[in-house]
Amino acid sequence: MTKVAHNPAFVATIGLVFGLAAGLAWFWRAGERMVAQAVAARAAVATKQKAQGWDFWTIEIDNLASELKGEKERLRKLSEQLDLRGARLTAEREELDKIRVELERMKKEISDRVIEINVDEAKNLKILATTYANLTPRAAVAIIRELDDVTAVKILALMKPDTVSPIFEEMSRTAGADGTLAKRVALLSEKLRLMKSAKPAAS
Repeated sequence: MTKVAHNPAFVATIGLVFGLAAGLAWFWRAGERMVAQAVAARAAVATKQKAQGWDFWTIEIDNLASELKGEKERLRKLSEQLDLRGARLTAEREELDKIRVELERMKKEISDRVIEINVDEAKNLKILATTYANLTPRAAVAIIRELDDVTAVKILALMKPDTVSPIFEEMSRTAGADGTLAKRVALLSEKLRLMKSAKPAAS
């Protein structure tokens, strides 16, 4: 055994083994430190990148939220303006409907009051007017009181004023259902005043 221990080859082998073991131990410790440093560095970079990326995303979200809030406010104001305009248009439409109804009523009232002789009936009415003008006022009144106001006015409009006057005078003295016919004389006189195209038709 002593001979073996003093053998140069054995001694070299033992030295090589111990050298390798020491080198591996040092390399293992250095490798652990390097791996730990690399992991820490990588984690720090990842954390930094994540933090930077989240900050950037937060700014974008804030900008987008601000834009959406502004757009929502603009749309709200626009909606209010449209509601006001719609209410105003509704009120104006209702007012126009009232005016239209009133105009129709006035038109009907004027139409009922204003009598016009049509061209088609002018000839026959003129013949009747001439016939009644040749009657005595009493006889003319007896016929006219049986006619409706429109027909009576058309016939009277085609007579001369000096022919109509005695007829009206006779009517004012003639008894009616509610007294004399004086009220009807006033009504016929008003309709004659509003008569349209009576004189041209008579000519």
